Amino acid sequence: MTRFPIPDHADLPDDVRERIEEETERAGFTPNVFEAFAYRPGQFRAFFGYYDAIHEAGALEPEEIEMIIVAVSGANDCLYCVVAHGALLRIYSEDPHLAEQLATNHRTANISEAHRAMCDVAVTLTESPGEVEEADLERLREHGFSDEAIWDIGSTASLFNLSNRMAHFADMRPNDEFYDMGR
Repeated sequence: MTRFPIPDHADLPDDVRERIEEETERAGFTPNVFEAFAYRPGQFRAFFGYYDAIHEAGALEPEEIEMIIVAVSGANDCLYCVVAHGALLRIYSEDPHLAEQLATNHRTANISEAHRAMCDVAVTLTESPGEVEEADLERLREHGFSDEAIWDIGSTASLFNLSNRMAHFADMRPNDEFYDMGR
């Protein structure tokens, strides 16, 4: 992050510092998004709380969440999220090519028709939100997505539209470690 200062961990509220330390321990490095959002601890809590709610109590599989994030981030030209979540997608999918396919053009990616429909809705919500219609949701239902999963598709796309915009605004850069993960 080049446009705002990275806060000193010693100055952070205990819960924020602990969350960063947990993630650092789990990943083996501190993802830059944690450092960036720590600039505003209340927003850090809200952002990661929403992210955790999608992952921990959601109706989508981790691979599906990451597919949405990568497709949306590709549509938004968000280097940070394409690289970081592309790494997670490679790990969850065990496919070293899928992230790049989704980031450049989800319509030609090697995915199921259900996942194409999922990414279609997420990218439409990203590029032309007023064009999402009941027919889009019905298409997802026809592919077997529950209403809860459909909500989570919209929530994930929406959260990462926010994340992508903040990454651009703050000039967040991906950690070097992400580039090699899952390859």
